[in-house]
Amino acid sequence: MISDAYKRMNEELHRNMPHYGTSGDRWASQISALAMAMGTEDILDYGCGKSTLANNLPFKIKQYDPCISKYSSLPFPADLVVCTDVLEHVEPEMVGDVLDHLKALVKKKGFFVISTSLAKKELADGRNAHLIVESPRWWLNALWDKFNIVGFQDIKDAILVVVDAK
Repeated sequence: MISDAYKRMNEELHRNMPHYGTSGDRWASQISALAMAMGTEDILDYGCGKSTLANNLPFKIKQYDPCISKYSSLPFPADLVVCTDVLEHVEPEMVGDVLDHLKALVKKKGFFVISTSLAKKELADGRNAHLIVESPRWWLNALWDKFNIVGFQDIKDAILVVVDAK
């Protein structure tokens, strides 16, 4: 789901850039409300970065990030899988595998936020940090094959999609 070279690049970004991987807390109130409505605390933050979502919820959640050693063990399925500011960073040739992995992990609902614009950061090799910059329609089509889309919001330079497991 991630090449060794790209994994090393992202590990370096996480080590050297204090604000890289810190946007999860932005969604904490929505995740908390969704979890409450679902009656669950079984949540996985897929691509958790520096744990800002986990640090801003009133209960413990599972975390996975292949580029942070303490969170790199493959996760188990969860009632609610959160994946924010992650999918646009996936290597294009790996996106199908990552979406398949997400499908296998979502027991009930998924909460995805995907950027549709270029990042302000560059990788060590000069590429933009957002390797996949596609339209909302492209992402919805990619997700449609794996999930039942139950909510969609087009936000500035990103989309928020809530899905049910198929």
